[in-house]
Amino acid sequence: MLYKDLIYGDVKIDEPVVLELINSSPLQRLKEIDQAGYKPMWVKPELKIDPYENSRLAHSIGVYLLLRKYGAPLEEQIAGLIHDVSHSAFSHCIDYVLASGSEKEHSHQDNIFEDFVKNSEISRIIKKYGLNLDYILDDKNFPLKEKDLPDLCADRIDYSLRTAVVFEEINKEDVNYFLDNLMAQNSEWVFKNLESARKFSEIFLKLNREYYAGFPSALMFRTVGDYLKYALEKDYVEEKDFYTTDAEVLSKIEKYLDKDEKLKLLFDRMNNKTKIINDPNDYDVKVYCKSRIVDPLLLQEEKPIRLSSVFREWGEIVKKESVPKEYFLKFSK
Repeated sequence: MLYKDLIYGDVKIDEPVVLELINSSPLQRLKEIDQAGYKPMWVKPELKIDPYENSRLAHSIGVYLLLRKYGAPLEEQIAGLIHDVSHSAFSHCIDYVLASGSEKEHSHQDNIFEDFVKNSEISRIIKKYGLNLDYILDDKNFPLKEKDLPDLCADRIDYSLRTAVVFEEINKEDVNYFLDNLMAQNSEWVFKNLESARKFSEIFLKLNREYYAGFPSALMFRTVGDYLKYALEKDYVEEKDFYTTDAEVLSKIEKYLDKDEKLKLLFDRMNNKTKIINDPNDYDVKVYCKSRIVDPLLLQEEKPIRLSSVFREWGEIVKKESVPKEYFLKFSK
């Protein structure tokens, strides 16, 4: 299969297990799941892009391609490919709906991941090719694929580059610059020099402040979350519906809009039809957003060291940005 990727260009995928996983229904569902959550509440909703480019499937295949590009073993590539398969419709908005999630950690998808995979056809496909499912599901085996913040990992690298390209913060030349200056060394991602490490980290910081944990994201998480939670409470949808697609969930709830004034109000809020401000002195609801920041390794005198070890101010930025962002939403009547 010749696959055209926004970040890595044209690549040939011919590994049978990978092809079968990509074509499986659990991964294909991710094609209809927005990476950010809900396009009308994007930071730049006016952008004209192919919806697939900001889907969970594009990102999932991207993580696989990144790991493959830097020589990770097949099991780690597969772990990267399936890592987002348990995401619900509207991505992290679900953390503002279900008790199993967390506003500060955005952890719902991770909490259900293992059971989700084991109860899906992914389990059968992996076993079919003689691979150890439990080994693939254990992140401790794959340090390139997954590490805690503020470390770099394949997931973090791909979603930041992808977000930056989609929202026109960087171009393809910038992407190639970062990939050319990145290497996988002793199961760690390392930039080859201070300049590339610092540039990448500053882009990531901007993405966090303006996109991942910015005020527009707080509005999206809270308003979409309120709409879905209310619909769930009223039995307009069931929890299992959240594991279909964004469009299917919206369609199922839509027929109740003309019959339920509160539902219509919540719908208007999540479509920017009502005024909402951030006012810590007069607010209706407090909202937290998970905050992300990286402190990557870079080579200095042939040894990997933290960016914050060279760029001292970065240590303070990491400390500040590691704390969940807090917003105070006031809705107009």
